[in-house]
Amino acid sequence: MAFPWLQTPPTDPKFYGFPAPAKLNLMLKIVGRRDDGYHLLETVFRFIDYGDTIWLAPDDSGHIVLETPLPHVAPDHDLTVRAARALQQATACQAGVRIRIDKRLPMGGGLGGGSSDAATTLMALNQLWGLGLSRQALQNIAVTLGADVPVFIFGEAAFASGIGEELTTCTVPHAWYVVLHPAVEVATAKIFASEGLTRNSPRSIMRALETTQRQNTLQNVVFEMFPEVKNCYDSISRYGNAMMTGSGACIFLECESQKEAEQVYCSLADEYQGFIAEGLIEHPFYSLSR
Repeated sequence: MAFPWLQTPPTDPKFYGFPAPAKLNLMLKIVGRRDDGYHLLETVFRFIDYGDTIWLAPDDSGHIVLETPLPHVAPDHDLTVRAARALQQATACQAGVRIRIDKRLPMGGGLGGGSSDAATTLMALNQLWGLGLSRQALQNIAVTLGADVPVFIFGEAAFASGIGEELTTCTVPHAWYVVLHPAVEVATAKIFASEGLTRNSPRSIMRALETTQRQNTLQNVVFEMFPEVKNCYDSISRYGNAMMTGSGACIFLECESQKEAEQVYCSLADEYQGFIAEGLIEHPFYSLSR
């Protein structure tokens, strides 16, 4: 794996660094709604070789301390803190941890940054605290934190249904991605509350790779609410079939090679922030859980 930023540890040697990669939704559609208001969806998740870094310093204090709180997010609401506390409660663990986050993924970007951070925290602390929980046990904790958290512990490219927690391994092709951020933060709850959202897309016949559909039924609603996202989509669409990931705001384009991705990104870098990344077959820490 690349994750080159892990080569430079923080000044405090008590911290261990763990990658929290971004995800892309290669397909996303809403197929229904539960009585409790949760939306039923179908999507294909894949991880990419770009993301945040979670630094953890375990101790025996019993306290969970976030040393790098994010702007406008109370530490108690941060998903890494919630993940650590949920793991403590599920196992009656008396250990503590200090947490630092190197945040590279934009908030409200549809890249799963917060969910990935939470999943990495669960997997890493399971090791650092010597808890020995299985992958399924960690996924059971993860789903209480958010619908996107379990897939990062599942650890493979996956077809997801239900509210996102029913996961089936699927095959994805080797690819590179150009990912652009249109400098707006899209609140997921706002998009799912929209009256214009299509909630009755036909279900897939096969629980298999659905990338041939290449659709995101949230996309048009986001475009109407956030013209900046539509403009970004139009710009990158000159080079191929672009798509929005998650509930936005990031737009991505799949490329066959690193060279192609670099050429596309260079042509748009003056207009938009973003990055290129290689697609991953599995999470960097897939082998941490069994």
